[in-house]
Amino acid sequence: GGERWMHKNRFTMADIERLRTRVVLREDRVENTASTAFPGTYPGIDDSWSFDAFQKTFHIDVIKNEGLEMEFDFVGADASIANTFRRIMIAEVPTIAVETCQIYNNTSLIPDETLAHRLGLVPINADPRSFDFRKGDVATAVDTLVFTLAVTCQKNPKAGKDAPESERYINANVYSRHFEWVPQGDQKDQYPDGIRPVHEDILLAKLRPGQEINIELHCVKGIGKDHAKFSPVATASYRLLPEIILKKPIIGADAHLLKSCFSPGVIEVRRNAQGVEEARVANARGDTMSREVFRHKHLAEAVDLQRVRDHFIFSIESTGALSAADIFRESIHVLMGKCDLLLAELTATTSAMKE
Repeated sequence: GGERWMHKNRFTMADIERLRTRVVLREDRVENTASTAFPGTYPGIDDSWSFDAFQKTFHIDVIKNEGLEMEFDFVGADASIANTFRRIMIAEVPTIAVETCQIYNNTSLIPDETLAHRLGLVPINADPRSFDFRKGDVATAVDTLVFTLAVTCQKNPKAGKDAPESERYINANVYSRHFEWVPQGDQKDQYPDGIRPVHEDILLAKLRPGQEINIELHCVKGIGKDHAKFSPVATASYRLLPEIILKKPIIGADAHLLKSCFSPGVIEVRRNAQGVEEARVANARGDTMSREVFRHKHLAEAVDLQRVRDHFIFSIESTGALSAADIFRESIHVLMGKCDLLLAELTATTSAMKE
């Protein structure tokens, strides 16, 4: 039956495999964007989901892990699973951030609400796994961090009239390093090295002599779903692995023209066995798939651009409270918790129906 269907529709096995596993880029459109790997889609091909098959094909390859930045390949899963991790990392992995500001004095040019918003976006270098979510209005040492921000600007008596602005004033710029941690309960024993903002050089406000900022900051644990200030990532994204296929040799001036159509390092030009300069794909992974090559008709006919449907290149950049690897690990724990909750609900519903 499968062979008759393919013959009738003039499909080869290679065509079917391309439909199932590749997203194809054309000059004016993108084809095969929707996954078709479902049972019964293609006669003679068993696309039913199997845990054993999933175990054999799924893998994660870490390409770069530099603390706050991480890149890894997430291979062998559906886009829905990849997107689940992306959304959890952005919105459901908790961090610590400024929640309330008790402003005792603010004579700077920045309005109170604007300054409070800026303070809320300062990443705090505290492990959220060591704290509880705030319950109720009473703050405790296990759910709240307290900082003070007290800065007064004044003239520098030692600076001459012709001194640069940076020397004429003391505390003209208010930075995140001016945060002073006020330990609560036994926090000083638990965190002997202290707790500070992730970055010491975040500019919060500018002052001039006589102006003052005096604020008490209360930080709590939260998730990005409630407010973006709690999101642990500056960016968490993925893209499909690019694939560039040269359907025929491209030599001479055309080889250099082809090279210029792609990102640096994607195409290289080398002399072949006959001593002629010929283009070859050096690093398709580095391409942005701009489709610039389609501007040249004679090159467009010699090149296929596509992406591997189940090969996701993940990029994570942490704001600093957790390492990028820890953020991904925490997203796995969050997803496991969701699955446990779903299974518990299904079990309870099934039990209720039997009764």
